[in-house]
Amino acid sequence: MDYPKLVRDKVPDLIAETGAKPIFHTAKDEEYLQFLKAKLREEVDEFINANNVEELSDLLEVIDAIIEAEEFKREQIESYRKYKINVKGKFDKKIILDKIKY
Repeated sequence: MDYPKLVRDKVPDLIAETGAKPIFHTAKDEEYLQFLKAKLREEVDEFINANNVEELSDLLEVIDAIIEAEEFKREQIESYRKYKINVKGKFDKKIILDKIKY
């Protein structure tokens, strides 16, 4: 496993319960955002490889943390989502664009 990495809040305690000694620090805001983005990539890869609800829930947890850290408003996110649905549609029709001829 590569270190350093962002972990959930209870992970140091869980490590200590095994008799190992976790060495960690609390990130400053800028470092935290950097590690959240790295964690987002990690969780996307894990979901793609495992394709299960557990990994998808981890992905949503990271997205929620980014929303909170960046102080984004859920209403604003939902507004953009609805705008894009209105302009470009959803993914319901399962359309795969193979090519564009000019």
